[in-house]
Amino acid sequence: MTQNKYFQEWFSNPRRDIIAGTVVALALIPESLAFAIIAGVDPKVTLYASFCIAITIAFVGGRPGMISAATGAIALLIGSLVANHGVQYLLAATLLTGVLQILCGVFKLADLMRFVSKSVVTGFVNALAILYFITQVNEMMGQTWIMYAMVAGGLVIIYGFPRLTTAVPSPLICIIVLTTVSITMGLDTSLKTVGDMGDLPSSLPSFLFPDVPWNWETFMIVLPYAIPMTVVGLLESLMTAGILDDFTDTESDKNRECKGQGISNLVAGFFGGMGGCAMIGQSVINVKSGGRGRLSTAASGIVLLILIFLLGDLVNQIPIAALVAVMLMVSFGTFNWSSIKGLRKNHLTSSIVMISTVLAVVLTHNLAIGVGIGVVLSALFFAYKVSRLLEISSELEVSKKKRTYSVVGQLFFVSADTFANAFNFHEVLEHVTIDVTHAHFWDLSAVGALDRVVLKFRREGTEVEIVGLNEASKTLVLKIATHDKPGAEDAAGGH
Repeated sequence: MTQNKYFQEWFSNPRRDIIAGTVVALALIPESLAFAIIAGVDPKVTLYASFCIAITIAFVGGRPGMISAATGAIALLIGSLVANHGVQYLLAATLLTGVLQILCGVFKLADLMRFVSKSVVTGFVNALAILYFITQVNEMMGQTWIMYAMVAGGLVIIYGFPRLTTAVPSPLICIIVLTTVSITMGLDTSLKTVGDMGDLPSSLPSFLFPDVPWNWETFMIVLPYAIPMTVVGLLESLMTAGILDDFTDTESDKNRECKGQGISNLVAGFFGGMGGCAMIGQSVINVKSGGRGRLSTAASGIVLLILIFLLGDLVNQIPIAALVAVMLMVSFGTFNWSSIKGLRKNHLTSSIVMISTVLAVVLTHNLAIGVGIGVVLSALFFAYKVSRLLEISSELEVSKKKRTYSVVGQLFFVSADTFANAFNFHEVLEHVTIDVTHAHFWDLSAVGALDRVVLKFRREGTEVEIVGLNEASKTLVLKIATHDKPGAEDAAGGH
């Protein structure tokens, strides 16, 4: 990247970037606090993470104008780690996640995103929304009617206030109104507040090394969490980058974004924050508010911390009910409602992939497992579809006792048996021509099927000729086929 381009990414429109970053910061406060509930950590852990990640990614990320911070997707993954082992192990897992993400960027694994189908992405997003909803329902269970009334009132404000104005984020208005009601009516004594969750930041984050034994046992504790954090973090970040690419009609460096997310998580882990990644909702808010450059991302982190310092005492009095309302809004907004209508009009296999991804995530509470299952199913369905496109026809020349088989399609492990079973070996012929001009051999299974066909015909006393092999197929056949090698008939039984 040239120095001039980098300068443009920072200062092309500083006024709009700072305003957009401030709007995002106002929206980040309630969400960061709500994510602390999901993860089971002190609010300062998510707030430090949001500050550190936003500042760092502004410098090292591959997508200007994209907002990264502590996210619900990561919070969902780390709850059991915090509950069973404590925050220090969470910081260690965050550091390992950073290292793994940097390695993904170095080895250009972002290119693998093209193997993640739209159905898998939709399932991922919907599952994320459902898990958000489940965690908030659990938070309300066993509470008094006041809790439910406050949540309902919060939702009315969140969805009703934008009808009056969109100048101020409605979640922020929700928090202000419910906090005011709670204090003036004395409800703060019967309702759980942010102050009950833990301490808010009173100073800038300081460098610290996770207080854990640095041995193999610790590594094996954090690795099962670091891997899904890596996968989910990069998946959400790269999805967000793609969305903003389309939205702004610009390109981003996906592999640089992987390295940037890794560096950001390293910084967060060393300064007492949890892991994070890009935020789809906040990134869209930033762009719609006029933010296009790196300055908007940096401004969101700086303004967030300033607001916490200035308003810390008031933040402590925010009722948890207000944060539950915010997260329910995030849940409803994250869910792709059009995907439900699409179940009837989309191809059955696409719907199966989406639903399987959702079910796997919801049942395991592991977003990475869900994505993995979705990708595998997509690959299997695709392979099956391609295999069905194989067509084999034949034409008989009676006078010459010759038959020509014409093969059209892709020959690989799924279609290999179909190919091998398409020939009549009991027909009395002197010569068989297999025309593969419009076919392609992809793997060992395909070449093995060709071997079986040729050798079976030879055992029946039929001469076989293969014509039309393209260069790639010819290279593969010459390398691993046995029918054209000495002793082929003797080795046929082991093929």
